Amino acid sequence: MNLVVVGTQWGDEGKGKVVDLLSEGADYVVRYQGGHNAGHTIVIGGKPIVLHLIPTGLLQGKIGVIGNGVVINPKALLEEITLLTQRNFEVTDRLFISEAAHLIMPYHQAIDKASERMKGSQKIGTTGRGIGPAYADKMSRSGIRIADLYDPEHFREKLEVNLVDINAILEKIYKMPPFDPEAIFKEYLGYAEQMKPYITDTSLFLNKAIDEGHHLLFEGAQGTHLDVDFGTYPFVTSSNSVAGGAATGTGVGPTRLDKVLGVTKAYTTRVGSGPFPSELCGEMGEMLRKLGNEFGATTGRPRRCGWFDAVLVRYSVRVNHLSSLAITKLDVLDGMPEIQICVAYEVDGIRLDEVPSSLRRLEGVTPILKRFEGWDESTNGITDYDKLPKNAKIYLEAIEALVGCPADIISTSSKRGETIVLRQPFDSN
Repeated sequence: MNLVVVGTQWGDEGKGKVVDLLSEGADYVVRYQGGHNAGHTIVIGGKPIVLHLIPTGLLQGKIGVIGNGVVINPKALLEEITLLTQRNFEVTDRLFISEAAHLIMPYHQAIDKASERMKGSQKIGTTGRGIGPAYADKMSRSGIRIADLYDPEHFREKLEVNLVDINAILEKIYKMPPFDPEAIFKEYLGYAEQMKPYITDTSLFLNKAIDEGHHLLFEGAQGTHLDVDFGTYPFVTSSNSVAGGAATGTGVGPTRLDKVLGVTKAYTTRVGSGPFPSELCGEMGEMLRKLGNEFGATTGRPRRCGWFDAVLVRYSVRVNHLSSLAITKLDVLDGMPEIQICVAYEVDGIRLDEVPSSLRRLEGVTPILKRFEGWDESTNGITDYDKLPKNAKIYLEAIEALVGCPADIISTSSKRGETIVLRQPFDSN
């Protein structure tokens, strides 16, 4: 059984906890896209651990794999390895990294930050960590891959060729100092030596594991509506965060992926710029942010908050062909007298039941909201569905009906064990 876990909104849905929970039934946990611009937070023994690159399955003693679809900042990767080692988690012989993964170089981060500054009010809202420019180099066929580091002469040649254009751009357009190729060359060869024990042909490694009957769990970063093809373009990430990215980002064929679990909050959040039809800009939005502790795990930026958007998640069910849902942060809604769900959009007097591709059209929609009675009882820490308040059940059942997908998992706090598991997603049935 091979299971893909994706976000159904704009990321930050609580995939870290869900993947950590599901890792118990997996042998391998595989990251297939993104970079260290995403953070998965796991709370163990009351202490949070935030991972940006290393698959969270390592915390369960599983094999962790970083696929070719991920762009890697070697310094950030090595810092995470050190962090886990200091927390007494075994990394050696448990972490494997694709030799075909592209590297984030220092100049990628410089261009990312400078470009955002120049955009002003039109900025995308990136983390400034070089993710987009690294993917841009990958697509323009000028990227540097991990395998290049182990051929120093070839690495130096590619680096020097790249810096001819990049230094010109930095100096003439962004008015920034150029990079010294020799300094980068030495720095990255040092990283290569430290990373060497973890580097392998991960496509071969993973396919062999499947042939041997192992269970694989594939985790993406960000969410469906940040996907470069299917998200709210251009306010998206630079890779394919949808389930299809699990195949291209690991070298495991799509017919070997059995199920797709979509993670969704019981409300909606997004970080950065871009359209947000169900956003709450007043007191209610602030309340959700405070109660849900809605601040980015990677950057600390406050998240924009709004009601659950069934239109967005229904779209995600379709493009990912979701088998089931994991609904997180139900407890954040405790005590609210009324809760609303966005069931459709309206623009120019026309009802829309699907997400429009036109950004300008999406920015102009008005949410059509359906009201639900809230509940006074606490759901925090509940692990039995039957013990949920009646109105909480009505709300959850409405989400399932509106998006056309059943929920397998309901999370009632950030703690590991405080989760309702209705069905095990790793079951073959």
